Amino acid sequence: NSREDYENPWTIPNILSLARIGLAPVLGYLIVEENFNIALGVFALAGITDLLDGFIARNWASQKSALGSALDPLADKILISVLYVSLSCASLIPVPLTTLIILRDIVLIAAVFYVRYKTLSPPRTLGRYFNPCYATAQLKPTFISKMNTAVQLILVAASLAAPVFDYVDSIYLQTLWCITAFTTAASAYSYYRYGRKTVQVINNK
Repeated sequence: NSREDYENPWTIPNILSLARIGLAPVLGYLIVEENFNIALGVFALAGITDLLDGFIARNWASQKSALGSALDPLADKILISVLYVSLSCASLIPVPLTTLIILRDIVLIAAVFYVRYKTLSPPRTLGRYFNPCYATAQLKPTFISKMNTAVQLILVAASLAAPVFDYVDSIYLQTLWCITAFTTAASAYSYYRYGRKTVQVINNK
């Protein structure tokens, strides 16, 4: 008979991931209002929280959590989705590319909720389902998915900097659009192909 690990969700990496989710609407607003200089600074701050939470989770065992393995990529997906939508509104990223990225993220987030449901032992109540203290599964992103996140963030940084440094119509930016579309599609396929290997169910006998 398996039971979930009961863990403390309030680790420093998890708080940093929540801060990153909180920065997403701020960034979206700044981009839509075309305050690109400030947006670039806030984006750099979000990037620092991302690097910090990964560094802390890797180097301090007490700060590593199953919740963090889901919250960190979820924060990235929320941040990236908001950034791409707002950059498309500002005509800095093509709408079809944003649509591709968001569709992939919606499918992945739905898969995370499904995995949570399947790995939660009875009774499957709403309270237990949404209680972050009950750890049921650890997520391990594929290599191409990690690469894809990096490429998507590079494109965001380049697009945010484009109006600031005046290279909006650069061929390099357009090449980056194509690379991002390719890595997004490849990442989606890798999850489809190796989905089961990216989820490690936590069972304590």
